[in-house]
Amino acid sequence: MNPPAVRPPGPANLRADVVGSLLRPPELLEARDALGRGEMAPAAFKAVEDRAVAGAVALQVEAGLRVVTDGEMRRLSFQSQMTEAVEGFGPHDLNAFLWGDWEGDETVGGRHIERPAGLGVRDKLRRKRHLSAEEFTALRALLADVPGVIPKVCLPSPSLWANFWPHDAPPAAYPTLDAFLADVADILREEVAELARLGAEYIQLDAPHYTALLDPRTRSFYQRAGWSVEKWLHQGIALDNAVMAEAPGVTFGFHLCRGNQASRWLVAGAYDPIAAAIFKNIAAQRLLLEYDDARSGSFEALAHLPGDKTAVLGLVTTKSPRQETPEALETRLREAARFIPLERLALSPQCGFATSVLGNVLSPQDQRRKLAVVAETARRVWG
Repeated sequence: MNPPAVRPPGPANLRADVVGSLLRPPELLEARDALGRGEMAPAAFKAVEDRAVAGAVALQVEAGLRVVTDGEMRRLSFQSQMTEAVEGFGPHDLNAFLWGDWEGDETVGGRHIERPAGLGVRDKLRRKRHLSAEEFTALRALLADVPGVIPKVCLPSPSLWANFWPHDAPPAAYPTLDAFLADVADILREEVAELARLGAEYIQLDAPHYTALLDPRTRSFYQRAGWSVEKWLHQGIALDNAVMAEAPGVTFGFHLCRGNQASRWLVAGAYDPIAAAIFKNIAAQRLLLEYDDARSGSFEALAHLPGDKTAVLGLVTTKSPRQETPEALETRLREAARFIPLERLALSPQCGFATSVLGNVLSPQDQRRKLAVVAETARRVWG
């Protein structure tokens, strides 16, 4: 019998991970508002932004993490770098990224945000600049003297942009959703190629729209856009894979959650109906999966994950100050190991702490503690 393969060091094997965003410091939020009012010069705002990124990096390094993002400090929303860098989208504000029927616990309650009138793509998409190259080069520079730490950049999954396609009145440039998403995928494919050229080793695609297929309320929107559930799980994944194909030496993460804004969520339900299609066919090596409460269902869906992929379990919630412990997290990891070997598991928060500038309802101290418990638990379980 052949000996087991030795897993080389690198992003694909890291046991402690982060999803992307961190709480924006008050200074940055105030500066963003001042910039929008015309009361702060862009250069002054950029200095505030740079300080916020440096603080985010220091926080993660001090917590003991080996995967570090810039906290998405430069973004309005986790996906807003696309609309800022690409021409062709109509006027929009923060609600363009937030609309929907949000659920919440007794602390925050639910909230309905109407889809903004006129939201969508208007003209042929044209990239003005790279989406995240600045983010990556700045992050890489901050980590230059920190050994063993890998910078990660997050990009939106191409088919997520169905949210911006006005299916009731398609623009002349894009008479079909297929045509629009093909151009979105091309832009993201070029972005991945540029990030790889700059030395990126770990890139994540954020794909919360796939879990929206689990709930009849949210699923109906995507079906009205013109694609069946089967097409979403086939053509959507094909677009994701096309984006990742440009950088064979890069490790890719693929993040699936159920919505995360201001400590609220959009859908509930186990991964099982979509697990086989996504887990088996997505080209990413690491699947970052929300598993912080009962809304996520059981670990049984993990049995669909092929042997060459890692499941990064989001067991630490970013939606509340709940204090997770290494002991409880280890118990959960070993429960998951009934369906997938422990050596193919890793640990992370279930989503970002601030998927938009709104942020979730917890303190910077809560955030720091949660990042540290991820790193501590990973050391305890895997050494």
